[in-house]
Amino acid sequence: MYVVKKLRSIVAFIIFGALSFGVAAQSTNLSIENYNSVTDERLINPEDHNWLSYRGTLDGWGYSSLDEISASNVSDLEPVWSFSTGVLGGHESPPIVNDGVMFITTPGNLLYAIDAASGDLLWRYQHDLPATYIAFHRTNRGVALYGDKVYMATLDARVIALDAATGEKVWDKAVQDNSFGYYITMAPLAVDGKIMVGTSGGELGIRGFVVALDAETGNEAWRTYTVPGPGEPGNDSWPGESWRTGGAAVWIPGHYDPDLGLAYFGTGNPGPWIGDQRPGDNLYTNSVIALDVDSGEIRAHHQYHWNGSWDWDEVSTPILMPVERAGREFNALVHPGRNGYLWTLERQADRIGFVDAEPYVYQNAFSSIDPETGRPTYDPEHTPATGESVDFCPSLWGGKDWPPAAYNPETGLVYIPVNENHCGVIEGREVTYMPGSSYTGARTEFTLREPEGNIGEIQAWNMNTGEEVWSVEFQSHNWGGILTTGGNLIFSGGTSDRYFRAHDASSGEELWRFRTNSGIIGVPSTFSVDGKQYVAVQSGWGVDAAGMTARIDQQRGTRTFVPQGGVVWVFALSD
Repeated sequence: MYVVKKLRSIVAFIIFGALSFGVAAQSTNLSIENYNSVTDERLINPEDHNWLSYRGTLDGWGYSSLDEISASNVSDLEPVWSFSTGVLGGHESPPIVNDGVMFITTPGNLLYAIDAASGDLLWRYQHDLPATYIAFHRTNRGVALYGDKVYMATLDARVIALDAATGEKVWDKAVQDNSFGYYITMAPLAVDGKIMVGTSGGELGIRGFVVALDAETGNEAWRTYTVPGPGEPGNDSWPGESWRTGGAAVWIPGHYDPDLGLAYFGTGNPGPWIGDQRPGDNLYTNSVIALDVDSGEIRAHHQYHWNGSWDWDEVSTPILMPVERAGREFNALVHPGRNGYLWTLERQADRIGFVDAEPYVYQNAFSSIDPETGRPTYDPEHTPATGESVDFCPSLWGGKDWPPAAYNPETGLVYIPVNENHCGVIEGREVTYMPGSSYTGARTEFTLREPEGNIGEIQAWNMNTGEEVWSVEFQSHNWGGILTTGGNLIFSGGTSDRYFRAHDASSGEELWRFRTNSGIIGVPSTFSVDGKQYVAVQSGWGVDAAGMTARIDQQRGTRTFVPQGGVVWVFALSD
C-alpha cells in the first residue's frame, strides 16, 4: 500500500466539487511514496486486487476474480465516495487502480490521481491543448501504467508520460500533425517497454497507423500504417493515390498475447465513406491486425468487411480467449462486430483463421458469409453508393459500437452491450479532400424498425456452442461497457435513464441498480484495498450516446433529458 506526503507548494486551482462521503476535498498536492512499479509480469498476470490496464488484463476479458461482492449480497451495495471531475461531456475512461491509487481521465485531457479507498485527490494534471485543435470527439479513454509512469494520449495527437507518484511531466511527444485531422482518444497499450497508440480521424482523411514509443524516452521504436503504401502488401487494394487518405483509424486500446509476442488492434472505416469512390478491398480497414511487438510488422489480419460503405468501424479489439468446437480447443479472437455479426476467429503465430460469424442483431446488408474465408457478399440494395440514398440495418452505430464486451471464464459466457432495432440511410456524395476537413462524402439519416420496441440489450453468448444463452432488453439504447466478476455478476450502465446495474452473470436477472448524476458511458472496473472490494465507474453522458438519444427522440416523438457532468462513483458493500 502506498503512503502520501504533502508537497510544499499549494495547488493554485479549485477542485470542482470533489465529493467524498465523510471526507473533505483537498487543496494540497500530494506525492505518493512507495508507488508500486508496474512491470510486464504484473500487466500479464495482475494481482486480483488491482485493475492495471484498460480491461483489467491484456487479453481483454474485462473480468476480475474478486468475489466479496456476489450475486447473493450485491443488493447491499452502496456508494462510498464520489468525485466530480468538473468537466462536461462524455466520460469514457475506466478507473485504473494500482495498489490503492486510482487514475482517471476526462474529456479535454485532464488526468486525476485519487486515493481509491477514500476518494481523496492526490494530484491532477491538465494537458495544455492549443487554442484551436481538430477533434470530432473530445473524449479520452484512459491511461496506461508502466514502470513508475502513467501515460495519456491527447486530442492534439501527443503522448505524455507523467511521474505516477507526483504527476510531473517526464516527456511529451507528438505522433502526428493535428492540423491534418489526427487526434487521439484511446488509452495506450503498454507492453515490452513500449507505449503503443493509434489515432482517431477516420472521417478527416487521415492515413491510420499504430506507433510504438519507448516507455522511458518517448523515442519512436516503430510505426506501422494500417493503410499500406506503395511497395507494401495490400497497397494494390487501393486505386491510385487513394491510400493517402484511406482512414483505417485505430482508436480503441489493443490486446496482447505474450506467448506469440503479438498485439492485436481493430481498425476503422475507409475514407471517404462510399466504397465506389475507392474500388477494391481497401486493406487494412475494418479489420483486426496482429502486430509483432518487436518490429511492428503485420503478421496476420482478418478483414470483417471489405470496401466498407456503412461507417461500421471495427475498432473494438477482439477478446483473446479459449474456445472449444467439435472437441478441439483453440486460441480464439471473439469480436462482436459493429456490422452486426459475432465473429469467431482462430489466432496463430502467422495467421488469423476464420471459424464462423453469426448475426446477433438484425442485419440486411450482407447476403451471405463465405464459410471458408469469412468474406461477406453484399446486397446491392443495402450498399451505399454515390448519388443514391440507401437504407441499411443496423445504422452506422452498429450492433455494438466501441463499448467493450466481457468474458467470464467461470460462466463461460461472453457479454455484449447491444443496440438492436435501428437502421440508417446514407446518401453518397462526391467529396474533395481538404486537410483537417470532413471527408465522408455522405449525408446520413437514422430510423427505427419498430419505434416502440426495445433498442438496448445485454446479450450473453456461449462461444463453445455459438448460441445466445440469455438477453436483457432496454427501451433505451445501450452504450455501457461491461465488467464481470468472480461473484457471478456483470456490471454495466449505458442507458439514458442514468442507472448503473448489476445482473446475475448466469441468468441475466437484474439484482441491483443505482441512479447516478448522469448517463454512464464509462467503462467500469473493480479492485480491493485492505481486503475490501470496490466497484467503480465514471458517469458523464455525451458523444455518440447523446447523439443517438436525440435521433431516437426524433423517431419516437419524445424528449429525453440526461443531465451533464462527470462524476467518479465508487461502491462497496454496506458495513
